[in-house]
Amino acid sequence: MKKPSSKIRKEIAKLQEQLKHAETREAERIGRIALRAGLGEVDIEETELLAAFEELGKCFRGGKAGTSGRKGAGESSTLRGQSEAVTSGTTSGGTTEA
Repeated sequence: MKKPSSKIRKEIAKLQEQLKHAETREAERIGRIALRAGLGEVDIEETELLAAFEELGKCFRGGKAGTSGRKGAGESSTLRGQSEAVTSGTTSGGTTEA
């Protein structure tokens, strides 16, 4: 039996609200951890910090490329270049995203 479009819209709205709450919880968790690590006091541009977080995320995903689906996701090639610059002077030994 097919669902009426109004019911589907209600389900979508409910799921969007759940997604919003889940993203808020995740952001708060990561933010608290970043503050405990002292990142709140680091004077760094947001794009550089994002590139560093992407590299960190890649380490935990086993080096697999992933997209966040967020605004600015199309900037990934630019951010990868910045990420290479950020990690080039470190002893991480890792490779940048291909």
